[in-house]
Amino acid sequence: MLEALGLGLQGFLESMGFGVITIGQIIMLLVSFVLLYLAIVKQFEPLLLLPIGFGMLLANLPLAGLMAEPEGVFGQPGFQAGGLLYYLYMGVKLGIYPPLIFMGVGAMTDFGPLIANPRSILLGAAAQFGIFAVFIGAILLGFSGPEASSIGIIGGADGPTAIYLTSKLAPHLLGPIAVAAYSYMALVPIIQPPIMRALTTKEERMTVMDQLRPVSKTEKVIFPILVTVLVSLILPSAAPLVGMLMLGNLLKESGVTERLAKTAENELMNIVTIFLGVTVGATANAETFLRPQTLMIIALGLAAFSFGTAAGVVLGKIMYKTSGGKVNPLIGSAGVSAVPMAARVSQVVGQKENPANFLLMHAMGPNVAGVIGSAVAAGLLLSIFGG
Repeated sequence: MLEALGLGLQGFLESMGFGVITIGQIIMLLVSFVLLYLAIVKQFEPLLLLPIGFGMLLANLPLAGLMAEPEGVFGQPGFQAGGLLYYLYMGVKLGIYPPLIFMGVGAMTDFGPLIANPRSILLGAAAQFGIFAVFIGAILLGFSGPEASSIGIIGGADGPTAIYLTSKLAPHLLGPIAVAAYSYMALVPIIQPPIMRALTTKEERMTVMDQLRPVSKTEKVIFPILVTVLVSLILPSAAPLVGMLMLGNLLKESGVTERLAKTAENELMNIVTIFLGVTVGATANAETFLRPQTLMIIALGLAAFSFGTAAGVVLGKIMYKTSGGKVNPLIGSAGVSAVPMAARVSQVVGQKENPANFLLMHAMGPNVAGVIGSAVAAGLLLSIFGG
């Protein structure tokens, strides 16, 4: 009896993870704690950094096997099912979760400012410069074309787009790229203002823009349909992201599917966000994350985001000159697709120079254009390197 009890106790002790945990796993657990701290205490993108951090924690617990792949053939002797997160990860691997997130984003987005001022799309396009500049830089540093594409897309400041493209082209980099993308999205109010002030004069920042014209319901209904058709015909690989973005927006603007629009922007988006965050975090295991290239990815991601912000502001300055001082260059920084945070930063920086300045709605035009622009950029890179 005592012998059996001793063997049972020995087996229990051997099944514990304390004896097999590695230094790499300990480091990754500490990284996950940092992400959880940033999400909970500092409230940096908590809706995604919290599940990403906890997914990273789960994936680096020894012997838990939450990301274990299945072994054998289903229904045959010896078959062992995979871990829970392995199956949930299929939504990322198969490109399902990011387009669903885009549908929710579309249901929350008002394209009115962009429709009222179509020139805003140029600012959204200019802000994608960072993607392609860092793509070239990553190639020169020795990354492959698919890897460089996945790194460059961080510059769009659009987490779902970065995850979608990386899952297609460089899934082994998904962990560090997702962490970098969402970290920089959270740090928009810190990273952008110094760049905006360095590239503009006080006079430019004080510019008050004319009020936007009213946009009719008909225009708002036609816009998502027209954009979906044009983008899909020109760049079919961008159709999943742009199409679902515009579907969500049409649900909102049509006025006849209010219940579906609310589901898309609330319940469905919340569920998918949990699955997306946890499973993306779970790809960041010690073997793939703790490499020198991870630091390079984080540095290149910062460069991509900074270049994108700078390019948008520079084009804003050009518009300021060509319009006779009617365009505030600060709205160019909102061309990155961190909606609506980047637009709010334009508003805050502008009001510090001129308290009577209200740039938010003007900045929302480039901001929502940036969402479309990053999806189009991802589609272009996917069409080139997606095989």
